[in-house]
Amino acid sequence: MPDVSTDIAPKVLDVRPILRSGGEPFQAIMQAVQALLPGQGLKLLATFRPQPLFRVMASRGFEHEAREIEGGDWEVLFTPQKDAAPVETSADADRPETWPDPSLHLDLSDLDPPEPMVRILAAAEALEPGEVLFALLSREPLFLFPELTKRGHQWAGNFDETGSAYRILVRAGQAKG
Repeated sequence: MPDVSTDIAPKVLDVRPILRSGGEPFQAIMQAVQALLPGQGLKLLATFRPQPLFRVMASRGFEHEAREIEGGDWEVLFTPQKDAAPVETSADADRPETWPDPSLHLDLSDLDPPEPMVRILAAAEALEPGEVLFALLSREPLFLFPELTKRGHQWAGNFDETGSAYRILVRAGQAKG
């Protein structure tokens, strides 16, 4: 059982109306997560058990407790882990802890999408194979990960201790020609 502070009530987000109208609630969920206070949890109400969301939230440092409620709907309580957020890596990332120190540091935390992704991809393409760049972002770059992989680059990243900034290391692969 996670050690949760009882001082801050979890934010409640009911995405059932979005789902019932055929919409995609992911953006609304991520906006709610961004708006959480440090240490605050999120209570999510959905029409199904949102299994794919569990991994996304774990990468942001949240544990989950899911239970079925009336009418087959689901209530999921996401609580912040007390430990540091786990590091996510690309499938081919070979021991990121052994990578060289970054030769380039980018603070892209003030930019709106897709600008951080555009800048990281351009910078990665300019690196020599094996060189590493570090970038600081205001959110998890979900659309960047497959682009990096497609271009032959490796990555490792996670949220900082506060959960408000995403840190990513990108190791340049062989140039695609």
